[in-house]
Amino acid sequence: MEYDSTVRDSAGDIIQFRYGEDGVDPAKSDHGKAVNVSRLIDQIKIGEEKGEAASAEEIKKQLKRVDGQLTPILMTQLKQNFAKNKLTKKSVEKATTSTAEQYKRALMEPGEAVGIVAAQSIGEPGTQMTLRTFHYAGVKEQNVTLGLPRLIEIVDARRIPSTPIMTVYLKGEAAKSKEGAVEVARNIIYTSVENLASAIYEDPVREEIVIELSKSMMDDRNITMDELKERLELQNATVTITDYTVQIKPKKAEQLKRMLTKIPGFQVKGVPDIKRVLVTEERGEWVIRTDGSNLSKVLEVHGVDTSRTSTNNIHEIANTLGVEASRNALVNEAKGVLEDQGLDVDVRHVMLVADMMTTTGDVQQIGRHGISGKKASVLARAAFEITVPNIVEAAVKGEIDPLAGVTENVIVGQSIPIGTGLVELYMSTFDKQAKQGGKTEA
Repeated sequence: MEYDSTVRDSAGDIIQFRYGEDGVDPAKSDHGKAVNVSRLIDQIKIGEEKGEAASAEEIKKQLKRVDGQLTPILMTQLKQNFAKNKLTKKSVEKATTSTAEQYKRALMEPGEAVGIVAAQSIGEPGTQMTLRTFHYAGVKEQNVTLGLPRLIEIVDARRIPSTPIMTVYLKGEAAKSKEGAVEVARNIIYTSVENLASAIYEDPVREEIVIELSKSMMDDRNITMDELKERLELQNATVTITDYTVQIKPKKAEQLKRMLTKIPGFQVKGVPDIKRVLVTEERGEWVIRTDGSNLSKVLEVHGVDTSRTSTNNIHEIANTLGVEASRNALVNEAKGVLEDQGLDVDVRHVMLVADMMTTTGDVQQIGRHGISGKKASVLARAAFEITVPNIVEAAVKGEIDPLAGVTENVIVGQSIPIGTGLVELYMSTFDKQAKQGGKTEA
């Protein structure tokens, strides 16, 4: 962290304009809160002298006095606590002054190695995580990777998570009734010809493919024969549907074999990649949980609440909703994994990791193919992984190492630019006697 309260990497690029969005040092905070306002007011109440309660005007005046010094959250908490507790004018003044002082004291010091602290704060509890996948609330249908494997997946920015899942929130009638939610779920789940057929085989005599449909599956997926007929219009074959049997006759006999392999996977309805759906009631509304993920297509389905629906595939979020959304998703996913394991890691550390991963406008992994591999310093890259190729490549290109970061300065044995090492002191060789004689030498 620099003296202008920004967080920067060794190249001087800004990662955060303000550390953790409020500049508070987690080590000095009260479980993440900069100031525990309610406790502070309770303490003041115990020691206060009797007197008449401060008027709304006086409270407003005191709050205005510290307006620019506190975060909006602290201002709101002060307002709420003053409304709840009838304090005297003196106590209100004391509370606002103390809050402002405590907030100042809780701020992160310039020169603090926030990156290293974040790495330690996530890494240490990470060693206590379990290595298990988890079944959703006793439902076998949905497996979710949790714990350390999921945390590794997040920081590695894997293209596809090992268990891609979506939480689809609904709006209007669909959110209120199970029937409405099931209707939306039927439009989301991927239905191919294979899902509707009890048998698909080739009739060599007539040179055609026969699909025997299952009535129960058709009803379950809510597909009518007319819908199926509409979907199965093929350019290079004639399709005839009688009762629950579909006959597909290719125009050229040699296409029969190839068509037989393609037909089972032919899409009839739904969103690709969504293998299974689960309709559950959560906090008084119906929600669809899916096995498989396809954010952009699910957001197009009628009845889906586009503002709350999310997936655990970070790259999909980045491609559909942009890098800012994927940054928030990284924070929520990592925080969620840690909380599931009962670990209390300050959100500011997780935010720094997410900001570092998305600072270029793309989601990068924290590894040699991402952040660590793109460092400005040759020595820092070589110290991380694949040492010799890094040094050889830098020599071929004639790269220069500015020695601006921590790793490279440790390697060459210089003081590191952290804490007091961040301050650059210039000594003047100023000669006193020369000045008195009328001459100045620097």
